[in-house]
Amino acid sequence: MAEEFSKAKLARIQSVRRLALFAVLIVTFTALAFISSIYDGEPHEIIEATGIGLIIAGITGRLWSTLYIGGRKAAMLVQSGPYSITRNPLYVFSAVAAAGVGAQTGTLTIALLFFFGCWLAFHILILKEEQFLASTLGQAYQDYLASVPRFLPNPFIYKDEKELTIVPRRLYTTLMDGLVFFAAVPLFEVIDYLQRTDTLPVLLRLP
Repeated sequence: MAEEFSKAKLARIQSVRRLALFAVLIVTFTALAFISSIYDGEPHEIIEATGIGLIIAGITGRLWSTLYIGGRKAAMLVQSGPYSITRNPLYVFSAVAAAGVGAQTGTLTIALLFFFGCWLAFHILILKEEQFLASTLGQAYQDYLASVPRFLPNPFIYKDEKELTIVPRRLYTTLMDGLVFFAAVPLFEVIDYLQRTDTLPVLLRLP
């Protein structure tokens, strides 16, 4: 019963995060319709291509993290694989993918803003989750807090398991969630076309 309550409480926290993130994305993408890059031609294309690489890296990292966590976040402490080098690998890789989304504007500024914007939003959520997990998982979690960084990974402390129990449904869900990041590619191509044809006014140009 306590475990079910814990999962329900964590699910509520994450639902609030999703709703807040959705609202921020709506406002952000509306504003980006009127912002363009100072770069044209090859530099613009390189930034976009790098962004696609970041999206792929972010999705791959999220799948890697899901292999280890498998929906057990509120039930047990996972300290291996990506969770041995950062306490929040799903959020880290989501921020990487978000930077890739921002790069589809062809501007490094927006890519960085997306990364740090995600970091800030996740930081607020992480603080709430840490309070909850500390009360649920006890001293083992306190030791984990002291030895593994909250966000930026430390690859030098990596450790792994000999065997993993994988929940395929979680992997499929994470993959489908991650593919949403790719929706930014055609979206920003349409915005770019509308700006180049003067259908949308460009109010600000950024590097």
